[in-house]
Amino acid sequence: MLKNLYIKNFAIIKEIDLSFSNGLNVFTGETGAGKSIVIEALSFALGARADFGLIGNYAENMLVKATFTNDSLPQNLQNKYSITKEDFTITREIDKKGKAKIFINNKSATASQLANLGDFLVDFHGQHEHQTLFKTATHIDMLDKFCGLEKELKKVKESYEKTQAIKAKIAASNQSEEEKQKALAFYSYQLEEIEKVNPVLNEDIEIENTLPKLKHTGKLLELAQNVYNLLSDNEENASSLLDKASQQASQMAQIDESLSATAQELENAANIVQDCANTIFNYKDSLEIDPKTLDEMLSRQEDLRKLKMKYGPALEDVLAFKEKLEKSISDIKNASKNTAELLKDLEKAQKELDTLCQDLHKKRIAGAKKLSNLVIKEIEPLGFSGVRFEADIQEEQEATSKGKDKVEFLFSANVGEALKPLRNIASGGEISRLMLGLKTILAGQTPTMVFDEIDTGIGGQTGKLIGQKLKKAAKERQVFCITHLAQAAVFAQSHFAISKEVKNAKTQVKVITLSDEQKVQEIARMIGSSKGAMAGLMHAKELLQEAKNTI
Repeated sequence: MLKNLYIKNFAIIKEIDLSFSNGLNVFTGETGAGKSIVIEALSFALGARADFGLIGNYAENMLVKATFTNDSLPQNLQNKYSITKEDFTITREIDKKGKAKIFINNKSATASQLANLGDFLVDFHGQHEHQTLFKTATHIDMLDKFCGLEKELKKVKESYEKTQAIKAKIAASNQSEEEKQKALAFYSYQLEEIEKVNPVLNEDIEIENTLPKLKHTGKLLELAQNVYNLLSDNEENASSLLDKASQQASQMAQIDESLSATAQELENAANIVQDCANTIFNYKDSLEIDPKTLDEMLSRQEDLRKLKMKYGPALEDVLAFKEKLEKSISDIKNASKNTAELLKDLEKAQKELDTLCQDLHKKRIAGAKKLSNLVIKEIEPLGFSGVRFEADIQEEQEATSKGKDKVEFLFSANVGEALKPLRNIASGGEISRLMLGLKTILAGQTPTMVFDEIDTGIGGQTGKLIGQKLKKAAKERQVFCITHLAQAAVFAQSHFAISKEVKNAKTQVKVITLSDEQKVQEIARMIGSSKGAMAGLMHAKELLQEAKNTI
């Protein structure tokens, strides 16, 4: 679960440090108060697109730190990222020049590694994610996630790519000699450009971490000498004073044993200071002003930057493109292979692909029935009567990297209504409740779920049902919810109020954890009561008490 979130210079958040509990964590506040910014910051920390335009005014960089417990993290990921303690921290920073730093437990990481880890930590539902349900292309991914078809999809994708590669070879063998030579020359030029630099994965990150030390070696030498002078052995320095104090305290302890512990602590402090002095001395001796190495590293950084601009954006993308070029060159050079033999290879590969697609199709059919039943079970208590949901699967003629199936979710909210595509649902409240049900099911073992205004288009009694559903979901995992509904907010285990304030002519976001008394006042505000009005406060207390008694 997420234990702590530290945000600095992110949009209009200057600096906040939030601690969270398990269960249901709710954020409330007026429209435009900045509630979604907190969720955006968490998303940024877990690999969302880095936008340096979000850096706060008058700041040079923005930083987000998220601390998680590792109790729900798969062992292979704990091993991969050297996560050995109960808690671990993800840190992401970006400056106005677009320079980014990512650390997982103080160890440098890439954006793709961060996104991969984030998928296992938090399941996000953003304000505008309702719209993804209207996109039929996303339905197959949702179904496959529910069915757990990762291995089958991997096999289909590999088989599909193999088939496409054979087709490419056939196409290449049918090219004219002039076309082959033109393509070969172009690919070879690009490959030579990359090989000339010969980049190594994460090399750019290591350079970014090393450069500050090389650039400021002179300053480091000066500071190291100053620190050593302050700590080293002479009559006016810290070490000498601590030695004298330790000796005299030891004499006092011989007379009064109650001072023995203090005398021992002073002796330890003197030893620590001496150890620090030795460490600084050795560090100072290791420093060497080396303009040549600095120039070489700056030149190397520039070469890598040019490659990333042309073939990136990340260095890992450059290396992937290099592999693609090598394969394309090999295909052209070997294009003279007998076309008839290639056609036989294609027929064999196509049969293998068809078999894998058929197996995937059968598993999707079985999974679709289970998903339909679970969705109905999840959303029926949310104010529906006679609701129906179906994952419709149609088998296509041509395969893609996801098989031959086309998946579309169909829905009917009322008795007597025919099943219709989700894009035909007019009610925002219906799609919100359907999304809540789907998200609860599809989150699987993800320990933390985030809902940003899941209650869009909902009010009254249905809002209370949404709150109950969120509370139920929070019994099995940590849940974060941004809401404008008092009926939902009253179910929170932890309630955070977000507002804007102006300090020194600058707008900032303010977040406070509400006490029980403050919860009553905030719920009263949310139901439209005037500040301090007794009727509103009494109603708020009743809602909170009723929610507390709800199982």
